[in-house]
Amino acid sequence: MKVLITGGCGFVGTNLSIFLKKKGYNISTLDNLSRKGSIFNFKILKKLKIKNYRFDISNGKKFNVLPRFDLIIDCCAEAAVEVSRKDVDRVFNTNLLGTLNVMKKVKKDKSKIIFLSSSRVYSISALNKLIAKKVLKKKIKTNIEIKENFKCDEPKSIYGFTKHASEMLIEEFSFTYDLKYIINRCGVISGPLQFGKQDQGFVSLWLWRHINKKKISYIGYGGNGYQVRDVLHINDLCMLVYQQIIKFHKIYNERFNVGGGRKSATSLKKLTKICENLTGNKIMTSSIKKTSTYDIPYYVSSNSKVTKFYNWRPRKKILDIANDTYKWLINNKYNLKKYF
Repeated sequence: MKVLITGGCGFVGTNLSIFLKKKGYNISTLDNLSRKGSIFNFKILKKLKIKNYRFDISNGKKFNVLPRFDLIIDCCAEAAVEVSRKDVDRVFNTNLLGTLNVMKKVKKDKSKIIFLSSSRVYSISALNKLIAKKVLKKKIKTNIEIKENFKCDEPKSIYGFTKHASEMLIEEFSFTYDLKYIINRCGVISGPLQFGKQDQGFVSLWLWRHINKKKISYIGYGGNGYQVRDVLHINDLCMLVYQQIIKFHKIYNERFNVGGGRKSATSLKKLTKICENLTGNKIMTSSIKKTSTYDIPYYVSSNSKVTKFYNWRPRKKILDIANDTYKWLINNKYNLKKYF
């Protein structure tokens, strides 16, 4: 099977490329290599003889002349939520126009698509109403899980809008041209090959700051660090995508929430303790009570649907995820510093 992974030199795309290559798939990637660190990943993939098509996903003409693929896994996204406020054009071109070009290619090739969407498609106000007061009062628990039918019809950030709109675009193409798709709404993902930069996720960022003894800040919701996210290990995501490919002939045109769930949920406060234990470093922490209107107090995925369809469950808990990410960062510390 010939597979194209867009955003293939990013954190998720690189891990998926390596994982699926080892499973025997013919993998190619598409990545413009514009992000710091993508060259690092590109060199890893080149050693595995994985070809990268270097151009922007918004370039429809170049996309159209690519060879045929049986499956496209669309990992390409301008993923930083705050960037979508400051650079709307870039986010729309990458996230939404990029998906349009992917779907034109899927239609032309009569291929399949697995689209990596985001938990940020859910309403900010609905998530705030759900639990914000409990976060402020430090009475947070992780027993509430967000299912696929949670509110999406209210503002969710420009980034979240583009991901939700991309989902709907995929559904429209599927309906009109009889195409098969799977949509995975992913929350926070972490693990090896994550550089500790702010736009890549808070787990690697927290670890990198502790490793290098740089201060961190608890921002918003009282500035106490009680916001909660679940975290999914990248290897668990790779295993799910592999199962989805194998079972595509039976399971398709479905949308799934995919996350670490309750067992890997952590507050910033708890993560700070984990990082202190791993690194042996206790760093300065500041408290900022106000936060962005795009911020949310809580997100924990319900994996009930994806578990039902694939008998898949995340294997790695937050301690495992932090430990694996820490080991990778330590082993690559000096090579990574040039990307900051």
